Parts: sequence; C-alpha cells; structure tokens
Amino acid sequence: MKRIKTAPSLPTSIDVQKVKENQIRLFVYPYESGYAISVAHPLRRLLLSSTSGYAPVGIMIEGVQHEFDSVRGMLQDVAEFIINLKNIRFKVKQDVEELTVEYAFNGPKEITGADLSSEEVEVVTPDQFLATLNEDAELRFSLILRKGIGYVPSEDIREQLPQGYIPLDAFFTPVKRAVYTIENILVEDDPNYEKIVFDIETDGQVNPIDALKEAYSVFMSQIDIFNQELIPVEGESSVSLSGDEKILLNKIDTLDLSARSYNCLEKAGIEYVGELVLMDKKDLKSIKNLGKKSLDEIEEKLSELNIDLSSYDEEQKKALLEKIQSIKTKG
Repeated sequence: MKRIKTAPSLPTSIDVQKVKENQIRLFVYPYESGYAISVAHPLRRLLLSSTSGYAPVGIMIEGVQHEFDSVRGMLQDVAEFIINLKNIRFKVKQDVEELTVEYAFNGPKEITGADLSSEEVEVVTPDQFLATLNEDAELRFSLILRKGIGYVPSEDIREQLPQGYIPLDAFFTPVKRAVYTIENILVEDDPNYEKIVFDIETDGQVNPIDALKEAYSVFMSQIDIFNQELIPVEGESSVSLSGDEKILLNKIDTLDLSARSYNCLEKAGIEYVGELVLMDKKDLKSIKNLGKKSLDEIEEKLSELNIDLSSYDEEQKKALLEKIQSIKTKG
C-alpha cells in the first residue's frame, strides 16, 4: 500500500566521476517519479545558454580594411583566418569584462592556438590551426576579448567596437556538451524512484563543476522572484516588487518617525511607505499640520531607504498605489 506523504522526498546522494579532462559524469539520486527531469532539463538548458565564457568579438589586422581582404605572404585570406580564429578558445587569467591583446608574427611560420597564449590569456585549444606565413610575411593584429553568455552575431557587435575593428560572431559558451539520462532505481521496494545521470563537458575555460554551479546559481536567481510577499491586485494592473523595494509595502511605523510626524501622516490617511515615496515635496508640504521640521525628518528617512523609482512609468506607479489601496481595504 502506498504511503501517504505531505512532501516529496529529497535526493540524498550525488556522485561525481571524472571521465576525462574537462568532462564529468554526475549521478544524483533518488528522486521521486517525475522530479528528476524537472531538475535536469532546466539545468541542461542553463548550462548551454547561461554559462559565461570569453570570445573574440573584434579583430584589427594591420593593412587590412575588411574581412574579404588578404595579407601579403599569408596563405589564408582574411575570411578563412577569421573562421579559424573562431575555433580558438581563450581563457582570460583575470576576471575582467573585456581585454585587448596584441600579436605580431614573422614568417616562415605556422601559427596555432598555442602561439596566442600570453601573460594575460591562456589558449585552451593550443593545437588549433590559425594561419600559415611564408618567409617574407609579417602579420600584426589585435583582438578584443569579451566576457558573455550564449551566441551574439557580428551584426549586433559592430556598433560596440572601436573604429578599424572587424566584428566577429561571438561564441561565448564554454560548455561543449550537456546531456542527461533518467534511470529507474529501487528504493525500499519501490522501483519508481529515479536517478539523474548527467554528462558535462567544457572547452577548458571553466571546469565542469564550476559550470554546473554557475547554472545552479542562475536557476536559483531566476526563481527567487517567487520568494517574496505576493499580494493579488484587482484588475489587470500589477507591479512587481523585489529586493529593497519590498520596503514600499511596509507600514510607515517602520520608519521610526517622531510621534508628531507619524501622527500627521496617520491623520492624512498615509499608512504605507510606498505612498510616501510616490509623493513629491509639494504633496508632502500640503499635509495638514506637517511643519518644516517634520518634513525634513520624513525626507531624511526616505533618503536612507535608497529606493530609486526613476524607472517606474506612470502606469507602474498607479499599479503600486492600487496594490497599497487593496491592502488597506482588506486590512
């Protein structure tokens, strides 16, 4: 007979197996039926779409005007050179958003990824071929490396580059492979429990465990918005409050005002911080019996909250007031 529960059981085991360099296999169990895929699927999507990495977004080659040009003494034309460059993966040694690196090569030489490693960057694809120079060739170029997630086409990058740089399609994602399978396992004579078997491989910019932790962090931050006080509002208008803006739904007694200031606000029907924040100085001055000293005190208390509503449009401000009025009515 199936036992009645009030909450699903939680997984208790996670085993990590190193398959090869930059590849791991995870075994996570036991999950009740249906829960394994609910966890594995979003993590896989976030691993592939939201793990940050570095990629070249722009290149400037001495003597070259555009991607269909050529470099004297280089066997490859610029278009082929750029294609080869996209397959080279960079690991920036310091955590910066953007870095410009410069290179100079003289022929004869076959240039590979290993030749692009420096004090600032490590190339994690050292054997990747880039170009061949003959004996009288000279190649000088600079790359802009930028941190990002996912894929961004060169058309979206063009306007962000300094003059003279050719924009490049940017493949930021350092995760090469993220696949999972769901297996059934036996738990206390119940064969319907599940195990996640997760394979994660990166290109070496980050190790797979760090990539998984980053995906988990992104996942939690995306659903954290639900972990707040949710108050239904009549009609279609609504406003979403998060972080410090939750203070807007606090009552004014949380401001620790003097008795005179508090009593003036209470008599004016002002009960919530959000009502005060949305009032301009003229509105505050119009409150009956509110003197200059009380006005200064209220403004000082509001400034301490450090709430910026400059991004709120009129519709959002209206929705906030409607939410407050709804709370007051139900209270």
